[in-house]
Amino acid sequence: MTNFKVWWKAARPFSWTASLIPVVLGTALAVRDGSPLNLFHFTIGLTSAVILQAATNMVSDYFDYIKGVDSAGSYGSSRVLVSGELTPAQVYRGALSLFGVGAALGVWLASAVGWSLLYFGLAALLGGYFYCGDPLGYKYHALGELFVFLLMGPLMVGGAYFVQAGHISSAALVAALPVGFLVTAILYANNLRDIADDHQAGIKTLAILLGPGRGVRLMPALVWGAYLSLFPLGLAGLLPWASLLALATLPLAWRLLKLFQGEYNRAKLAMADVFTAQLHLAFGLLLAVTAFIR
Repeated sequence: MTNFKVWWKAARPFSWTASLIPVVLGTALAVRDGSPLNLFHFTIGLTSAVILQAATNMVSDYFDYIKGVDSAGSYGSSRVLVSGELTPAQVYRGALSLFGVGAALGVWLASAVGWSLLYFGLAALLGGYFYCGDPLGYKYHALGELFVFLLMGPLMVGGAYFVQAGHISSAALVAALPVGFLVTAILYANNLRDIADDHQAGIKTLAILLGPGRGVRLMPALVWGAYLSLFPLGLAGLLPWASLLALATLPLAWRLLKLFQGEYNRAKLAMADVFTAQLHLAFGLLLAVTAFIR
């Protein structure tokens, strides 16, 4: 049981909202457009997405640890490596095993709904591994936010839509913008908090390039971008006007953004990524539920 708890910790389940929400939203949009809901395919797709995210979390822990980004005094990661609960080799092998399981589920699903789904799956697999993995490690070159926005916003919503409808929808890709903003905010909150550790490790993130002063101003822009994008998407008919019910999550947004008021304070941002994930979950669920409305 203890070993299971350690691996569960390494998988960072609090962050799984980042893969759960776009899959639910993409499915809802497909059903709204007239596709019959296939619960079995939905379950397989969701399981694959969550497993690939858990694998990405583990491979990120591995490379962050061996590159000196994570240490006993840092805030990031699952802490299983810096605490000695697992070895780097164990975490790396665990990540590869999960990538294999997630990929296998994706291949089966593609055989059932259409082989074009493999394009989405391959992008998710490569994007997850090379987030921190050598030789690309695009997180270390200030590209993390851009790729996370694309991969866990439009791409994942579009893939879930394809699973139900059997074709790609450009409208669904655009309708993914609100969740794309918030999933990017999860990563950015983490990177803004970890500016000192990342700078000491010699890597570059968007937060480092902007610096603490300008950096704190981007976080509200990402959060408000999610809310403000609801209005043009409603006008264009890409989301129903009922999606404005997502505005009910504004108290969560306010709680989060209070952390970014005033001067940069690293300690104050310790829970910023968790608070952002909670906002992403609540906002995304309301968006998905209302997306069923035609």
